[in-house]
Amino acid sequence: MATKKKLKKKVNAVKKKAKKVAKKATNKTSKKTKALKKKTKKVTKKVAKKVKKKVAKKSTKESKKPTEMPPVPTAKVREGKGVPVFELAATNQKSFKIPSGQAVVLYFYPKDSTPGCTVEGQDFTRLHKEFQESGVEVYGISRDSLKSHENFKSKQNYTIELVSDPEETACNIFGVIKMKNMYGKQVRGIERSTFYINKEGELVKEWRGVSVPGHAEEVLNFVKSLTKS
Repeated sequence: MATKKKLKKKVNAVKKKAKKVAKKATNKTSKKTKALKKKTKKVTKKVAKKVKKKVAKKSTKESKKPTEMPPVPTAKVREGKGVPVFELAATNQKSFKIPSGQAVVLYFYPKDSTPGCTVEGQDFTRLHKEFQESGVEVYGISRDSLKSHENFKSKQNYTIELVSDPEETACNIFGVIKMKNMYGKQVRGIERSTFYINKEGELVKEWRGVSVPGHAEEVLNFVKSLTKS
C-alpha cells in the first residue's frame, strides 16, 4: 500500500514537472514569436519608409521634368502676302472671314476679362468710330468661347465684335501662339498681336509683342496715313 502511494506521488511529481517544462517551453516560444513579430514589423516599416522615400524622390524628379507641349506654330502669313481663307464665329451672331471685302484690324489678345485685355478692348472701342470713318472695321480675337466673349463684351460695353478661336485656327495662321512664363511655369498662350488686312485679304501691316498703352492710337494713325497717301 505504501509502495502504491509512493508510486502515485512519483507519477504526480513527474506530471507536475512535465507541465512546468511544457509551460516554460510555451512561454519561450511565445516570447520568440513576439520578438520575431516585432522584428518583422520593424523591418517592414523600414522597407516601406525606404520605398516611400524612393517613390517621392522619383515623383519630384518627374515633376521637375519639362511638360511636353504641342509645338509652337510659325506664321503662315507675311506682310505683303495674302492671308489663307478662313471663317470664324463672332459675337452678335456675326462671323469673321478672310477675305471680308473690307479692310480690317484684327487684334489678338490672351484672355477675356483680364486687366490688359480689358483696357485694350476699351481703347479700340473708344476709337472705333474713327476706324469706321477710315473704312476699317475692328475685331478682337482670342481662344475664349462665344459665351465668354458675349459676357465680356456686354460687361465692358464694347462696340467692336469679338471673334472666337477655340481650335486656334486663326492663331496658327498668324503664328501668335508662344511659350510664356507664368508663375515660373512655361505655358502656351497668345502673344498680343495686331494685323491690318486690306479688303483683298492681303496682310499689309503687323504689330507683334504689343504693349497696350497707346497701341490702338498707333494702329489708327497707321490706318489714317494710308487714307492720306
